[in-house]
Amino acid sequence: MKPSRKWLAIVTGGLLSLILLPGLVLYGLGWYRLNRTYSVQSRLVSIPKDPSSLLEGQRIFRYRGCEACHGEDLGGLVYLDNPAVGLVITPNLTSGEGGIGDERSDLDLIRAIRHGLDPRGKPLLFMPSAEFYYLSDADLGAVLAYIRSQEPVDNQPGSSQLSPAGFIAMNLVREITFLPAELIPHDDPPPIPPEPGLTAAYGQYLSLSCPVCHGLGMSGGEIPGFPPEWPAAGNLTPGPGSRLPGWGEEGFIDIIRDGEKHGRALHPDYMPWTSYRYMSDLELRAVYLYLMSLEPQDFGNR
Repeated sequence: MKPSRKWLAIVTGGLLSLILLPGLVLYGLGWYRLNRTYSVQSRLVSIPKDPSSLLEGQRIFRYRGCEACHGEDLGGLVYLDNPAVGLVITPNLTSGEGGIGDERSDLDLIRAIRHGLDPRGKPLLFMPSAEFYYLSDADLGAVLAYIRSQEPVDNQPGSSQLSPAGFIAMNLVREITFLPAELIPHDDPPPIPPEPGLTAAYGQYLSLSCPVCHGLGMSGGEIPGFPPEWPAAGNLTPGPGSRLPGWGEEGFIDIIRDGEKHGRALHPDYMPWTSYRYMSDLELRAVYLYLMSLEPQDFGNR
């Protein structure tokens, strides 16, 4: 082989190695994260059967966003299909054809809801259990009662999948995970939830889903890992750029109930007010009290 061709082969081989090696490392890391097995000791909760508890379970199922993901009939659906993330598909929770109702025990459902894990202990894609880990036993029991009370629905929605872009993003950006099980302190007992009432602590308990979009500091901004066409989340603190202080408690409740007030419309695909409208006035007042108790921050500090 001529020296020039030899050096060309060496350089080409080196470049290919530089390209392939990081790809193999990313694939290996992703495979490990997707297939990691967690050992979790879940415990059963009391599941009521009286009509009032079923109605309360339905209400919680709605305002916690479960109905928006799993459908009004709990039959599952394609929640998101975007190449930047992948396919977000929710399972059929009923006992109909294609459903998991008869396949999953109560303990299996608790493990999925509170820990984001399947019956084998592997993490579930996109299941927002980092929020539901903190649910009280009473709220969780009511939700389970409602799920178990539903009529069978025949639907085979399929399984969630990461797109190549979503897979790469998850393994390159520390702030992004599509496996909420990674964020849960599985070995620690969940903190004791506050008593219902007009307190900031109860408002925080009701706002567990908000940091997903608005950030841990609740000041909003671009949402890491979300499709690029999604708008930036608003500032929920009393700081600069926040609309909440001007709305006041009554105005806040109005816009959550109707989705459009004060010259502003909330798009339900991005801000799930259609779920939060099922909160009671007391609950929404507690949420507003909690948000106004936060340290003021400039918009976009997450």
